[in-house]
Parts: sequence; structure tokens; C-alpha cells
Amino acid sequence: MLEPYLYSAPALLLITVTTLVPIVIGISYAFRSVMLLDPTSGGFVGLDNFRDLMNDASFWNALRNTVTWTASCVAFQFVFGLILALMLNRPFPGRSIIQPIVFLPWAIPTFLIGMNWSWLLNPAIGPLPHWAYALGLMSTPGNILSDPDYALLGPVIAGIWWGMPFFAITLLAALQSIPREIYEAAEIDGASSFERFRSITLPFLAPTMVVTVMLRTIWVANSPELIVVMTKGGPADASQIVASYVFTQAYQGLNFGYASAIATALVVLLLIYALLLLSIRQMMLRAR
Repeated sequence: MLEPYLYSAPALLLITVTTLVPIVIGISYAFRSVMLLDPTSGGFVGLDNFRDLMNDASFWNALRNTVTWTASCVAFQFVFGLILALMLNRPFPGRSIIQPIVFLPWAIPTFLIGMNWSWLLNPAIGPLPHWAYALGLMSTPGNILSDPDYALLGPVIAGIWWGMPFFAITLLAALQSIPREIYEAAEIDGASSFERFRSITLPFLAPTMVVTVMLRTIWVANSPELIVVMTKGGPADASQIVASYVFTQAYQGLNFGYASAIATALVVLLLIYALLLLSIRQMMLRAR
């Protein structure tokens, strides 16, 4: 009876030690006062950190920015990724060369992406502000990363470029799993390209779309790297998101207890979001 569990015991032990234990310790910090430079800290404070969180205007500002940042990145990543997947699903000369180029941003470290886009958006060394000025999109070729009204736009642009390949790869794989006979039968019946896309492609892609959007939303909401590298959450917290606010509180404010409370709140919100999307996916599967 115990033999199957013994085979899986090493993997379960590894997961427990490397994943579950750090999660439990991290959540426990949310209920304690943990100040890195205060050797007397670490005592149990109950819900005090969460009460402070509810009254923290910077947290609510970061939460609003997180919604804007995540929704903008994921929406445009999905749309452009779907377009790329539909294009790459058709044979054309040079497709074998274009495919790896399209997928290249996904292989570049996020830190380097943030640095490259910071340079591109800097009018002193980058071309993008001058191009935007020439097109009439800007009154002067300034740096949007230093403008509180537009600072978040820079990381969003970089995030869209970085995340498109994820959707392109996953949706292309899903497209290639759709039987060609269905398209051929629909074409014989006189269905137009749009009708085939609406009646065949979208229903087959829907479950994959839900899962990829869910995963990407969680990853983007939890990814402060572009924000930290490009704007450091500024100017004046204009581009601060919850994940970067955790980084700021933990490694600049050295308040690990409060940072853990912020991170725990983010985990709960993302868990609720994931459960809602998984419920929608289950309903889609039943409808099929």
C-alpha cells in the first residue's frame, strides 16, 4: 500500500522544502514585526501590518497601477501574440527564419530588456523620443520615464514587446493541433475566412486562451523587474506597482513584516482571479 507513496516521497519532500516551507515562513512574517536592522524585532503583531496596509495610500496607488500595468500588458501581448500565431501558422517563404526572431524577446533576461528600453526611451541616446516628436506624438523629444503622467507607459511598452512571444508560442501550438479536415469541410460548405475563424478557431483556442491569459496575468502582476530597472517605481510613485512596492518596503525600507503583508494581499487577490478564470474555463469545456 505504501510503495507508490515511497516512490513519490523524494519529489514531495523536495517540493515541501523548496516551495511550501518558504511560503509558510513568508506568510508568517506578515503577522510579525520584522525589521532587518532591528535585532529586537520579530515579535507577533497579529493583524497590525494588514491594518496599516488598509490605511496606506501608497499601497492603493500601487494596486491601481498594478491593474493598469497588468491589463495593458496582457491585453496587448495577447492580441499581438494571436496575430503572430495566426501568421506563423500559415506556410510562407522564410518562416523558419522569422519564427526564432519572433520568439527571441522571450529568451532575453528581463533585466536587460528593461535597460535596453530605458536607453531607447532616453532622448539623449535613444531614437524613440525623436521619432515620436517627428510623428507629432510628442511636443518635445522628452523622456516619458521622468514624467509622472506617462512614466508607466515605458514599462508597459517594454512588457508588451517582452511577453508577445509567450502567447505566440502557446497559441501557435494550439492552432497546429486543430484538425485541418474541419477547415476543409467548412471551406467546402462555403464558410468565409472570418466565419471559419469565429466558428472553428476561436472555440478550439478558447480553453488555451483562458489558461494562458490567467498564467500571464499572474506572472506580469508578480514581475517588478521592468518597473524597478526602468523607473524604480517613480517619479513620485507614479509607476509603482504592488510587486515593486514589496521590493521597496523589503529592500529599501528593510521592513520585511510589512512587505510580507503586502505580498500576502497580492497572493490572495491573484488566487481569487485564478479561481474565477478556471471556473470560466470549466464552463467552456462543458459547453463543448
